[in-house]
Amino acid sequence: MSDKKAPKEKQLNIAIDENTADGIYSNLAIINHSTSEFIVDFITVMPGAPKARVKSRVILTPEHAKRFHKALGENIQRFENANGTIETNDPPPIPLNFGPTGEA
Repeated sequence: MSDKKAPKEKQLNIAIDENTADGIYSNLAIINHSTSEFIVDFITVMPGAPKARVKSRVILTPEHAKRFHKALGENIQRFENANGTIETNDPPPIPLNFGPTGEA
């Protein structure tokens, strides 16, 4: 039997300021990518408004984007197990002139 202790897991303390904690509402996300990053633009589209603005942009490495995809999928599955299937409608049309595109 070994007397070695299991390595302690390092803990990361994360702080959030009040404005960030309030969050930003988004009902549309547009994703672009390059060879080195994924760019996710979160947008709020208001009914009848001819224009919408990007409210927040998140830039991820490809590795982190894949981990995020997995974590989001797992959370959606847990949500649907508890609350039922999330119904989706056709997405709103996205103008072809939306930019900029993701390039590193």
